[in-house]
This record gives sequence, structure tokens and C-alpha cells, in this order.
Amino acid sequence: MAKKVIAHTGEKAPISGQYRPAGSRREITLSKDDRVPPNNQGKQQRFTLVDKTKHKR
Repeated sequence: MAKKVIAHTGEKAPISGQYRPAGSRREITLSKDDRVPPNNQGKQQRFTLVDKTKHKR
């Protein structure tokens, strides 16, 4: 089983893909090294990678 990729508010996204905030059903797209945004209340939140971006080679 693969290790979960988690990023917190203010950190840089380690991998490009779709991230889901804790306690939410929506998803956001982040590219590698994009800053993870704060939630609506301006508090820190945890984002879990749901779907990694697929690259063609």
C-alpha cells in the first residue's frame, strides 16, 4: 500500500495532483511547489493527495 501524501497550509505541494482538504468533499488542483492555500476561516488545514497527475513520456 502506498504512503499517503499530505500537505499543510503554507507548505509547498510535494507532488502535482488533486488534493482534498480534511473534512471536505471538494478537491483542488496543485502543481508541484505551489503553496497550499488556507481554508475559509484563514486557519491551517491538512490536504491529502487524491489523484496524482499523470505524465506522458
